[in-house]
Amino acid sequence: MTNEDVRFPGAGGEPVAGRWFLPDGDPAGVVAVAPAMAMPMRFYRHIAAWLADRGLAVLTFSYRGSEPELYGPLRESPATALDWYHDAEGAAVHARARADAAGVPLTWVGHSFGGQSLGFLADVAVDRCVMVASGTGWRGLAAPPIRTWSPLLWRVVAPAAIAVTGYYPGRRLRILDDLPAGVMRQWGRWCLHRDYLFSEHPELRERFAKVATPVTALWTADDELISPESIRYWSAEFPGTEIELVEMRAADHGLTRIGHSGFFRPQRAVLWEELLLPRLAVG
Repeated sequence: MTNEDVRFPGAGGEPVAGRWFLPDGDPAGVVAVAPAMAMPMRFYRHIAAWLADRGLAVLTFSYRGSEPELYGPLRESPATALDWYHDAEGAAVHARARADAAGVPLTWVGHSFGGQSLGFLADVAVDRCVMVASGTGWRGLAAPPIRTWSPLLWRVVAPAAIAVTGYYPGRRLRILDDLPAGVMRQWGRWCLHRDYLFSEHPELRERFAKVATPVTALWTADDELISPESIRYWSAEFPGTEIELVEMRAADHGLTRIGHSGFFRPQRAVLWEELLLPRLAVG
């Protein structure tokens, strides 16, 4: 396996940082891994390397402005949450080009926010999609503890922290990770509304309805952030495609817990073997 660091155009043509994990021979397929909100690109390196060892070319990437070591100080980033969806679109176009060059299919693996971005890929020929813990961001269908305290975060804590620092200092607050101010503000407005991103961009429903990519939505009842109802609610936003809903039960795989992000941790690689690998497009 080899690594290849790249930059490709994202929102507004601005460069987005990515890293390829490439198999030793010709790839059997291409996989793009779209990160969750406030999750760094390096978090997905283990699953990317594991898939590359099994003959797949895997792209990981970082939303513009999300990691200072890649893009500079967060307080200088003009990025919004909507920009990040378009960064994901740029990643899909970039991954599609490699898939076409190799003559193999493309699978989009989206974690949480990254799975939501499938709605922006209707014009990119994605052959398969696997969403992992991707529900609506609306707090009304969040896990009960999040439902309770999230209005305080969005309406008080985040605005005050941004006013002081110029960005959202999630690491210091121990709530999420550091985020550009524009991303946190817009995402917060969406999360407080039943229609989530459509509350500000109702025109996007038409674009979401055009998605025809077959989808598997993996979810787990021990998700600390979103509920099973959230998964089903979000799946209904893609009326033009078939969605396979698969509950991941930790005990069925010899595990004690999975959670919102646990699927991507190497200690739970059994899930990659049993649930992910059979659902990737290869050829």
